[in-house]
Amino acid sequence: MYQILDLPPNMIGFKAAWKVTKKDFEEVVIPCVERHVEKMGQINYMLVLKRSVKNFSFFTWLKDVLLSVKHLTKWNRAAIVSDSQIVKIATKIFSILIPGEFRAFPHKEINRAITWVSKGIL
Repeated sequence: MYQILDLPPNMIGFKAAWKVTKKDFEEVVIPCVERHVEKMGQINYMLVLKRSVKNFSFFTWLKDVLLSVKHLTKWNRAAIVSDSQIVKIATKIFSILIPGEFRAFPHKEINRAITWVSKGIL
């Protein structure tokens, strides 16, 4: 399940705190991102992973990748907040493949992640 985060207006963000399904992604994430792109013209995104990546279904991860391809040129900045080493490595790989800036932050640096995504300041 995704929870929409209260963030600066130039950002969209979600917290994944339980098992995430295809339905969650289609009903929460995609519509919010679509509205955000329409309004802002770019994607400043944050995903806070409060659970293990094992709680994401394969289909959900695939949809996430497809969403990024659909809006490939719209990515500006994205932060993934997680203490998982796998997530940190995947974020580095993603940053090479997709235009825009992508960074992983540990949970203790969530405010730093918000500042970086919204203002570009580390």
